[in-house]
Amino acid sequence: MLKNVQYNYRNTSSGFLFKFSPDKIVRMSYEIRSMQPEDGHAVIAIFEEGIIGGNATFDRNAPSWEAWDDKFFNNCRFVLEDAKNEVIGWAALQPISTRDCYKGVAEVSIYLRSAAQGKGLGSMLLQKLILASEEAEFWMLQASIFPENEPSIIIHERFGFRKVGKRERIAQMNGVWRDVILLERRSSLIGI
Repeated sequence: MLKNVQYNYRNTSSGFLFKFSPDKIVRMSYEIRSMQPEDGHAVIAIFEEGIIGGNATFDRNAPSWEAWDDKFFNNCRFVLEDAKNEVIGWAALQPISTRDCYKGVAEVSIYLRSAAQGKGLGSMLLQKLILASEEAEFWMLQASIFPENEPSIIIHERFGFRKVGKRERIAQMNGVWRDVILLERRSSLIGI
């Protein structure tokens, strides 16, 4: 009997996620919008969840909103809201260098509340970030992901990122040397 099986249908253009099983259909509504300064508290809280999870960042402590705001580009910043208008995720780009020759290259950051993971929402955010990055004339996106964060690696590869290397024992986390997988996506529209 298939009563416990759930199927997902995602329509990322509308921001709706449908979950259905043989006996019910549930429509869940999400909205991706530009990040505003008043989202700062939620953005930092979600970042803190990533720190606690242990596979999102080397950072030990979340920055202040002001420090976060200074670190990331002002364009290509988005939050994901649920049907209750609560911010449950965010995506943003940060520079990889201050050198002018790398002005079209950015590092991807995507964070979701723990309860929002595994629902296809990271894919929605990454798709939005890619489209916005090309509108802002970024020609290369890169991501550094812990190898243990397999869902994130899979999502990036689905959207055209390729593995370009493994940075072995690049930094310590809680006294343990950790690796990261370096991925990149070259735009087929910008900088060609």
